[in-house]
Amino acid sequence: MTITHAQLKDLDELINLFDGYRVFYKQDSNLAAAKSFLTQRLMKNDSIIYIAYIDDQAVGFTQLYPLFSSVSMKAIYMLNDLYVNSNYRGQGVGEALINRAKHLCQSENNKGLAIQTAFDNPAQHLYERLGFVRDPDLQFFWRNE
Repeated sequence: MTITHAQLKDLDELINLFDGYRVFYKQDSNLAAAKSFLTQRLMKNDSIIYIAYIDDQAVGFTQLYPLFSSVSMKAIYMLNDLYVNSNYRGQGVGEALINRAKHLCQSENNKGLAIQTAFDNPAQHLYERLGFVRDPDLQFFWRNE
């Protein structure tokens, strides 16, 4: 397995994974919108996207967004997206992607890595196994609708 930092040249492979991720969260498939969204992230360099490859096949990705803690005066990454193609689950892809994100935080001396996920996401067991703890302080969200 190889994990690379996504660039614009990886966009075509990333689009299908990203669309699969959104469908997993019960959104309608929309490849054109996925392409536009990911192009903006990559061009503006406002997120970090890692892609996992097995035998030159893109099989999973994670997307990190930078945040900051004023109290600790340190950076944090929000692991907002993590997806592994269903044909490759159970092969350590998700764990490898998370460990790559953790390595980034360590190399930058960040405060840590936060994960945002659905309350019923079965990957929560993976997060706990990899040392993540539930944070009861993150209880409120305002939705602009």
